Amino acid sequence: MKDYVVIITGAGSGIGRASALKLAEAGAKIVAVDFNQTTGEETVSIINKKGGDAIFIQADVSEEKDVIRYVNYATETYGRIDIFFNNAGVLQKFSKLADIDTTEYNRVMEVNVKGVFLGLKYVLKVMEKQGSGSIINTASSAGIRPEHSTAAYSASKHAVIGLTKSAAMEYVKNGIRVNAICPGGVETPLTNAVPTMLQESGYVPEEFPNMRMGRFASPEEIANMVLYLASQKSNYMTGSIIAVDGGLTI
Repeated sequence: MKDYVVIITGAGSGIGRASALKLAEAGAKIVAVDFNQTTGEETVSIINKKGGDAIFIQADVSEEKDVIRYVNYATETYGRIDIFFNNAGVLQKFSKLADIDTTEYNRVMEVNVKGVFLGLKYVLKVMEKQGSGSIINTASSAGIRPEHSTAAYSASKHAVIGLTKSAAMEYVKNGIRVNAICPGGVETPLTNAVPTMLQESGYVPEEFPNMRMGRFASPEEIANMVLYLASQKSNYMTGSIIAVDGGLTI
């Protein structure tokens, strides 16, 4: 992947950071996007210290002007976008559907659905002009099979899968591939915050996901699939919804 230009949202931690490091090791130039400037710049610093090529831009993926800005920043700096890892997302506070606060529902949808939509909207324009590109969206095992007490989150990830399939169908003739990964439990700062969320809410779901392998995935294990979908090795794949969940959705 030498000299491929890659945009990664949510690059400051977890799957985003692990994927940025792995793609940089493969020779790609990384445009790291994150709402958190400190962690985003840390990712870039790690890559550059290892001899890679990475730049950071702070952005809120749910704000259209910010999305336009990170897309323009990538093209102005490197001239093209070869890979887009549309990864940024948030979890939902656990609660039954009727108890979900409307503000919480809107927050989840703004980031997980609108953020993915906007990223697709503006990156696809660039890739269409190029006649090539690979996009990987981060959905979730909850987009394949709902989990208890996460109706808003599950709905948002089902929507990501719908956007993925629609984009794959519409842009396949333009040389653009669009696929989605569906992680299950992953050891990230996002999932590490779950115990605190449960404590603060005072609510425990009646069911928890069954981690059939007996453990969460490491971010690096998910990043391996991102690297595969970004590379030429997956050239005949588009519209694929790939569970990387340790058998959670069996």
